Amino acid sequence: MKTPIIDIIAENPEPEHRAAIVAPLEAYNEASKGAVEDKADFAILLREPDTGKVVGGLYGIDGYGWAFVKYLAIPDQYRGQGLGSRLIQEAENIARARGYLGVWLDTFEFQAKPFYEKLGYQVFGELEGGPNAIPRYFLKKRFS
Repeated sequence: MKTPIIDIIAENPEPEHRAAIVAPLEAYNEASKGAVEDKADFAILLREPDTGKVVGGLYGIDGYGWAFVKYLAIPDQYRGQGLGSRLIQEAENIARARGYLGVWLDTFEFQAKPFYEKLGYQVFGELEGGPNAIPRYFLKKRFS
């Protein structure tokens, strides 16, 4: 068997490059995960009250028995109204209904670590900061 060629794309790979890299990983994961069922992504949308336009919200994905909050965004004009807590609560409701062990997420130092801790999330991992690196925290909330 011939050794594959290594082709380095240091900036802006094409979407088909990502798809080609992910395909064998997904095939391996599917064959290896056992009885854990894949579940669909989910979203909880924030809509502008006058137009109905989506202006933020929460996007979550299946994480092999855990819900993973991939994105949580609340525009500045809607902050301070308890919407972040409400979105997280709705994500937890979805996670419980799906039988997940809990919810996990990540956040950078300049984002919302204290907010998540106030909601009962605990840090389980950290990437330290340094020159050109912002600290990143990984938090989880395991259901009882």
